[in-house]
Amino acid sequence: MIFTADDLMIILIAGLLSTACALLGTFLVLRRQALLPDAVSHAVLPGIVAVFLLTGERTSPVTVLGATAFGVACVAAFEWIRRTAIVGSDAALVLVFPALFSLGILGIGQFASGAHIDLDSAIYGDITFAPLRTMDLAGVAVPTSLVITGAAAALTVLLVVLLWRPLQASTFDPDFAELGGLRGRAVGQILLVAVAALAVVAFDSVGAILVITFFVVPASTARLLVNRVPAMLVAAVAVGWVSSLAGHRAAVQFDTSIPGMIGLSSAVVFLLALLLAPRRGLAWRALRRLRAA
Repeated sequence: MIFTADDLMIILIAGLLSTACALLGTFLVLRRQALLPDAVSHAVLPGIVAVFLLTGERTSPVTVLGATAFGVACVAAFEWIRRTAIVGSDAALVLVFPALFSLGILGIGQFASGAHIDLDSAIYGDITFAPLRTMDLAGVAVPTSLVITGAAAALTVLLVVLLWRPLQASTFDPDFAELGGLRGRAVGQILLVAVAALAVVAFDSVGAILVITFFVVPASTARLLVNRVPAMLVAAVAVGWVSSLAGHRAAVQFDTSIPGMIGLSSAVVFLLALLLAPRRGLAWRALRRLRAA
């Protein structure tokens, strides 16, 4: 198995991105908000289009800020509709993000059809070309996506470390966290804003469809394998890296989409865990039933 420099760079970018997404995704899965990253990843598209029309760039810090603003708007609208209790949480998401995503699609078709921001990159991402887009860092040409995803992963780890106690408390018992002075509601809002910002970073590399894979599938797999939150975080990150490596190699082998194969590899790992996980796997449950019979 021979890896080129570009291969290693793509795997590293995908691994760093999956690390950040898995850490936040674990808390989203435990909070039963797993669909939120998918909604946010669709909602940020009009922000990316708007900043592109103003600056001509789609990977600058201004782009991240503009797109994050739309993601936060999606989260705020979702929270407002959910609190009215008129519709359920899932319906509230469906009412918000399709409208914003449609607005972004119309913006691309109307104003940016001739530029390097098209529907294919919006849906599937372009991590294959990430090593070709570089920036000067201390006199060295470094892939822009590597710098952005590395910074996102580092900031995500820092966020989880700093908010460790309130994140855990508000995830399992929001009322206790609020009464205990841990500001569970504020921490929940910070988590959602962080998800919106990270979805923008993931959007550029893997597109809107596969963002949900990086946020949810590794975390769901870890939920099958272990019980404690620290172990879940480690397991989710490990699943993300394994999926990134296996997906890249399979994509090269079969000459197909790298993000798509990474997503498929994540699904395969989840299915293996679903079948073979200790105590929770289907095979283990069937074995226990046979023993009981």
